[in-house]
Amino acid sequence: MANSENKTKPEAVDPAAMIAAVEHPQRRADAEVLLPFFTRITGWPAQMWGPAIVGFGRYHYKYESGREGDFLITGFSPRKSYTSVYILPGYRDLSEPLSRLGKVKHGKSCLNINKLADIDMDVLEELVRDGVTHMKANYTTAAR
Repeated sequence: MANSENKTKPEAVDPAAMIAAVEHPQRRADAEVLLPFFTRITGWPAQMWGPAIVGFGRYHYKYESGREGDFLITGFSPRKSYTSVYILPGYRDLSEPLSRLGKVKHGKSCLNINKLADIDMDVLEELVRDGVTHMKANYTTAAR
């Protein structure tokens, strides 16, 4: 298991070009807002992770099994039915800020948003900042 690699890796694709090619007009418009939003909050440049995730920062993880690797700290992906926003780590209790965020579905480490108009962007910023701060405090991190 220690030698298995992540399927989602950094790619040499311009995030703005990927966003410009998003077919769904709402997802494209929201991604055009999220790109500078995440850049401002994190202070890191955007980097594509796989063909559809715009990531910011990188952290190194190592499991007890020996598996280790790198993954994005935060980011987003304009999907067909919603925009996914990745906030790490997903195993902390974020129920209070999530209760103030607005109309959103969420998993352990991602938010699925139909449109940005459905959520409070100040609360999203709070969640992203909190996740980045936690990751910096608990993992080896880098801008790229």
